[in-house]
Amino acid sequence: MTTRRMVILVTGTLIVAVLLPVLLSIWLAHYQAEQRFDEELSAYTRRINTVASQVIDEAKSALKDINRVDSEKCDLAHLQAMRRVAFTYRYIQEVAFLKGSQVLCSSLEEESHISSFPEPVKINKEGYRIWFTPTNDQGVNHYMIAMSYDDHMVVVDPRSFIDVIPYGTWPIEAALVGLRRNLVVASSAPLSTTAWKTIQANNLSRYEEAENVYSIYRNQQANFAVVVWASSHPVKATTRQQLLLWLPVGVLVSLLLATLLLRFIRQLQSPRYRLMDAIASRQLTVCYQPIMRLRDRKFVGVEALVRWPQTDGSQLTPDIFIPLAEQTGLIGAVTRLVIENVFSELGEWLHHHPDIHVSINLAPHDLKNDDVLQLLTAHCEHYQIRAQQIAIEITERGFADPTTTAPILKQFRAAGHPVYIDDFGTGYSSLSYLQHLDIDVLKIDKAFVDALEFNTVTPHIIDMAKHLNLEMVAEGIETEKQAEWLHNHGVQFGQGWLFSKALNVNELWAWSQKGD
Repeated sequence: MTTRRMVILVTGTLIVAVLLPVLLSIWLAHYQAEQRFDEELSAYTRRINTVASQVIDEAKSALKDINRVDSEKCDLAHLQAMRRVAFTYRYIQEVAFLKGSQVLCSSLEEESHISSFPEPVKINKEGYRIWFTPTNDQGVNHYMIAMSYDDHMVVVDPRSFIDVIPYGTWPIEAALVGLRRNLVVASSAPLSTTAWKTIQANNLSRYEEAENVYSIYRNQQANFAVVVWASSHPVKATTRQQLLLWLPVGVLVSLLLATLLLRFIRQLQSPRYRLMDAIASRQLTVCYQPIMRLRDRKFVGVEALVRWPQTDGSQLTPDIFIPLAEQTGLIGAVTRLVIENVFSELGEWLHHHPDIHVSINLAPHDLKNDDVLQLLTAHCEHYQIRAQQIAIEITERGFADPTTTAPILKQFRAAGHPVYIDDFGTGYSSLSYLQHLDIDVLKIDKAFVDALEFNTVTPHIIDMAKHLNLEMVAEGIETEKQAEWLHNHGVQFGQGWLFSKALNVNELWAWSQKGD
């Protein structure tokens, strides 16, 4: 992954990291408020269900008690027995004696005058018959729940099923609905017809409509449903209360994450990380500056020069980023990338042009690494290139410690690679080093070429190279006069804008063919 993509990713992560804790705190405040609301609603529903079960169980117990009375007529003993049951059981409003569907008498009336009961709305698996009916001897238009077994019936006020005080912090309503005819038999507040139709049509146990939340429990045994609902407005107030707790925590976490990620982004944008990314993504490219024989201006080789393309179209030269690579321990990776690029681009071409050579710059660190020589040897064998075609260039400061450098240079020369000393005269080496080092070519720095007419050092360097039997390459030749002066003083080779600028591989091929 490139540093640019990494920065984009981290920046996106930063935005998320800043927003997420705040959004999470808002969500958590709302979630906790909803959880509290739902828990109170569910708790109230469970309590109503518990009461409903108690009412039904009590009705069954009352029927068992009265059915133990052995009487087929409404005599005083029978009436008193029914009255005792109605008085004893909390939820029982009336106990009646009936034959078939006709009530004969009850705990309230010695003789009943009501018409026959219709078919029950439910007969459960135990044989209990259940009605939702307004039929009574008092002529009161009020629906009651009646349950019968054998020859007796008990009557229960449906409000008993929902007669539960909510423990919540906001109002909660409840309704008892008969499932057969969808009849609301008891309700603490009007139940929305639209809401109930939607609940029934989709067999829902939870539903939200018009800012009300409904919780539904169906008692299939008694064929009724308990509907509990409450307004969701209190949730908003609770959410605001929870926000006072969670929002400061979210903001604090956001600031902490933002600080950490900004520090990480600054690291990613540092020159070291950018160079690491350029190496990993193989952004570094290689250009080739032709080297000419001054005597007849024949093309004999190229110097491989690494470049670092920038997003604005410019290119960084080695004098800018190579010191960074050396300081950060990345120089070995840069050298390896240059070597691989040189062989991948020029390998086949060098194989077919054995008279052409390429010089590759090595840093002092590379001389301590055996992998460089092994890499050169492996690539030369792969492309069937003579070792003499791959020269290594080492700057003068690379020879600061000849006792360490000399044995390594000896290995390169033993493998067949010519050794160049680059930028000679610009560093701090003693001229005596040249007498103790195995080198083949001395490169004269552009600074001396630019001042040939005024500099008395260059002729001495040339004379010394001749004395040591070293070939010479003059860098930075820009005029014909410079080329002639260098040739006349015995310099064999030269490179510079007089001949060609540094070229990419395609430009090099086109240039070399033009020269042919």
